[in-house]
Amino acid sequence: MTETLHDPSSRGFASDNYAGVHPEVLEAIASANGGHQVSYGADVYTAHLQDVFATHFGAGVEVFPVFNGTGANVTALQSMLPRWGAVISASTAHINVDEGGAPERVGGIKLLTVPSPDGKLTPELIDLEAWGWGDEHRAQPLVVSITQSTELGTLYSVEEVRAIADHAHARGMKLHMDGARIANAAASLGVPMKDFTTDAGVDVLSFGGTKNGLLFGEAVVVLNPAASDGLVFLRKLNMQLASKLRFVSAQLIALLEGDLWLRSAQHANQMAARLRGSLEQLVSTGAISGLGFSQPTQANAVFAVLPADAANRLRERFHFYDWDATKQEVRWMCAFDTTEADVDAFVDGIRAELAVRVEERA
Repeated sequence: MTETLHDPSSRGFASDNYAGVHPEVLEAIASANGGHQVSYGADVYTAHLQDVFATHFGAGVEVFPVFNGTGANVTALQSMLPRWGAVISASTAHINVDEGGAPERVGGIKLLTVPSPDGKLTPELIDLEAWGWGDEHRAQPLVVSITQSTELGTLYSVEEVRAIADHAHARGMKLHMDGARIANAAASLGVPMKDFTTDAGVDVLSFGGTKNGLLFGEAVVVLNPAASDGLVFLRKLNMQLASKLRFVSAQLIALLEGDLWLRSAQHANQMAARLRGSLEQLVSTGAISGLGFSQPTQANAVFAVLPADAANRLRERFHFYDWDATKQEVRWMCAFDTTEADVDAFVDGIRAELAVRVEERA
């Protein structure tokens, strides 16, 4: 038996990627094992996956499972653009900040970024870069990319996505959505994923699974076939085609065929709300000082501001990241396996660091 090299009881708040694999997903992988299935996606699991995604996003959608989120984004955007095309995104977007330059270096895609204090684009912000069509000296803005939920933990409403889609389409651009945490967004909004994707005018979606309990695996979902071309070739070209693709598809089926995707996302969101609520109560009663919040908590992320020395001491017990060290801003993420006890222990740790002494209250 393989030795366990880590403490299975260890918990942190750095990323939902830190979490393990949901037991139901592990069962699905085991169930898909045994015997032979045709490789490279010509298997029964990948075929069935098309029907599963159709129940969430509508008939006729095309699904291309891939290894990871960066691969999904790069491959999706390449399929939406000519060589001279560019993508408008928020400056905080994952494709701009956290993908190692892959869209530009691997995908050959120019990113046109605009500042956004809450991580969200608006038609007005899009227009800061939506210009210069026909100018041979400028990369042509042909795709808008938004993230749901955003890198700052904020959400687009159904109406906001539709307004962006209408605005982009009216200017001859297409709309891509990075849905690394799409389940958390749907759980928080209380609507089906189709409402703020297919029905709202999104053309191509990068669907996230890893952050919601998969071992690995995401998918490029073509919602509008006219907006994407060549994915069957681009997926292989970008080294995103798994030979044993049935094991990616089986995980996505386990996530989406029932309500596992929703249960897991709802739980992660609830734990973030518990964390935020507990800390707000301590602040309001004067029990702690030096803690503030820099973004609303709308999904499974809490963005906070606290003294750097306190943050560093807390990190000795609980993993989490600085978001903007110049502002003493940190990010705390909750996952499908975060427990109430995990949250309460973290709150106790923060209380110990930031507690107001009795004589200070007097």
